[in-house]
Amino acid sequence: MARFTLPRDLYHGKGALEALKDFEGSRAVVCVGGGSMKRFGFLDRAVGYLKEAGMEVELIEGIEPDPSVETVMRGAEKMMAFQPDWIVAIGGGSPIDAAKAMWIKYEYPEITFEDMCKVFGIPKLRRKARFCAISSTSGTATEVTAFSIITDYEKGIKYPIADFEITPDVAIVDPELAETMPKKLVAHTGMDAMTHAIEAYVSTANSDFTDPLAIHAIEMIMKDLVPSYNGDMDARDRMHNAQCLAGMAFSNALLGIVHSMAHKTGAAFADYGAHIIHGAANAMYLPKVIAFNAKDETAKKRYGVIADYMGLGGKNDDEKVALLIAYLRKMNDELNIPHGIQHYGADSYPAENGFVPEDVFLERLPEIAKNAIGDACTGSNPRQPSQEEMEKLLKCCYYDTEVDF
Repeated sequence: MARFTLPRDLYHGKGALEALKDFEGSRAVVCVGGGSMKRFGFLDRAVGYLKEAGMEVELIEGIEPDPSVETVMRGAEKMMAFQPDWIVAIGGGSPIDAAKAMWIKYEYPEITFEDMCKVFGIPKLRRKARFCAISSTSGTATEVTAFSIITDYEKGIKYPIADFEITPDVAIVDPELAETMPKKLVAHTGMDAMTHAIEAYVSTANSDFTDPLAIHAIEMIMKDLVPSYNGDMDARDRMHNAQCLAGMAFSNALLGIVHSMAHKTGAAFADYGAHIIHGAANAMYLPKVIAFNAKDETAKKRYGVIADYMGLGGKNDDEKVALLIAYLRKMNDELNIPHGIQHYGADSYPAENGFVPEDVFLERLPEIAKNAIGDACTGSNPRQPSQEEMEKLLKCCYYDTEVDF
């Protein structure tokens, strides 16, 4: 038996934010990030709509990118004091992910972060509050997913929390919010969405219910991501829908080792002054993982189907896989994303010498590989890597060399 779970209600299209006016409750806490939602007036509008619905509103502001365990615990304490019956998270993936984890701690004050990270092991929520997610970026799709990513900075590891219980009750997909994204964010979140759709389609947990969502998302992203990056706002609006479809697919079909590797490398070199931004990591690793997974015949056929839907040509599946990899690398070029960690600058742009020194990478490689194999996303990857294979694959992602194993 398999399961397919999405939010109870999804409001989409321009003006969808107004759905907050019809919420029923007495107290709402609004979780928000670093300031763009306030700057562009969306936070005030959201708070105004909730007050119009008759609710008392409290804010949890300043949730950082790549939110920490400490941020989650502090936010949960505020929720325990305020006792909201609605948790509303607005902004990019970070405030929404943090709010999901706060929600768990609010409902179960005794739970530890380690307990939260037990895959599909969270107790029943909604005893105290329901959850609404309003995304301002077109990539993570956390507004419709059963996932949250929280960073343990002491360990330098990003941990995915995975459970259908944290699937939001309501998702608001209003493209007006996405029109405020800076160019670099469009690129990174867009490639995150492309990775979601491709990994969901080849995942061992794919199904008749997830495949159409994944394929249509890929078709839309192929058509609209680069124009969105170059300032086409109609394409930007369509990308907001495309990333949500990709999220619906992967939340139910799960992901693969592109995400495992991105989770475990993202904060691994923070002591050298930067993170490898999640969407950029996915973009760099995706072509390598496709080459690795395509050694599995079932995965190769499914990558071939993706190439067919994209209209890439190719007389057989081997040619189709090669064309798919070439196309994704070309997209990275058009989006100014480097092809390997060695050339990943601290600002995320291609650099002659990236911020991660070679000797440091090689020293930390065995531990990163071990952690990636243990990541929650690895189990549904079509090909299970050994420690040696994961280390070799990560080396290919560092040096941008061909995967031939």
